[in-house]
Amino acid sequence: MIRCWFFTPAPARRLDAVRMMLGAYTLRYLVMRWRLISHTAAGPRRNFRPVGVARLLRRPLPINAVKTLTIVNYGATAAFTAGWRHRTTGPLHALLTLWTLTYRNSWSMVFHNDNLVVLHGAIVGVSPSADAVSLDARRLSSPTSPSWRYGWPLQLANAVTVITYALAAVAKLRGPLGLRWASGSSLRDQVAVDGIRKSALVCSGDGLSPAVVLIERRPELWRLLATGSLLLELGAPLALVDRRLGRAWSVAAWSMHVGIKAIMRITFRYQLSGITYAPFFDLERLLPPIAARPLPAMGAAA
Repeated sequence: MIRCWFFTPAPARRLDAVRMMLGAYTLRYLVMRWRLISHTAAGPRRNFRPVGVARLLRRPLPINAVKTLTIVNYGATAAFTAGWRHRTTGPLHALLTLWTLTYRNSWSMVFHNDNLVVLHGAIVGVSPSADAVSLDARRLSSPTSPSWRYGWPLQLANAVTVITYALAAVAKLRGPLGLRWASGSSLRDQVAVDGIRKSALVCSGDGLSPAVVLIERRPELWRLLATGSLLLELGAPLALVDRRLGRAWSVAAWSMHVGIKAIMRITFRYQLSGITYAPFFDLERLLPPIAARPLPAMGAAA
């Protein structure tokens, strides 16, 4: 049964659409962090605390090496997005993105919200996600009918997504409060501490959001928010049972992150972009009809 689910056929164009969206997001995300990556890597050596694959290093890399690898990462990600020489640039994009973000996290706190974009990049990068709409493709339409070759990367990406949410629920339940976390008291305290920290360390007026003030007038809302988020995370695996259920869960999960931003002013950029949940949807319908026309042969007269 699991085998049948994992190899559910899907159109090549759907997987290609995910590749383009994921690649464009990742490239923008990395380019916007050029200054952060280079400045952080030029910091004092005592700040270097290698994590993940960066543990292979005994000392920090020279700053010029970091900048060079980051630029190469940009090029590989751009090629991955365009579907150019995908068999090489797809895995290269995945490896370099893993390295760039891991090395950056080795100089500061570990940003766990980077995990999903790296994992999705690895899945799509090693899959045949440039067979339909890409510079490599001979045609801009699906070369074959729906196939398991294009279905398993989408299914695996969805599975990875829901597992991260389920693990978040398990972490809450295994904590000191257990099921009492659903009472809302822990969530309320967490929001209060976060607001105080931001007011003290960032700037006055950047503490509690207006949404928190409104919720405080109805304390029972804290229980509703806590219970709802816990149920959403615990029930995440159900999104894999049925595609319609998966799409409904995706909308609910995205809405939760909108709420987190409104209440705590914490931005989960990848989740809020919606690309996290893209493999649940029929993205091939968004591609223009002209994509079904073949490209002119090389050297053909204009």
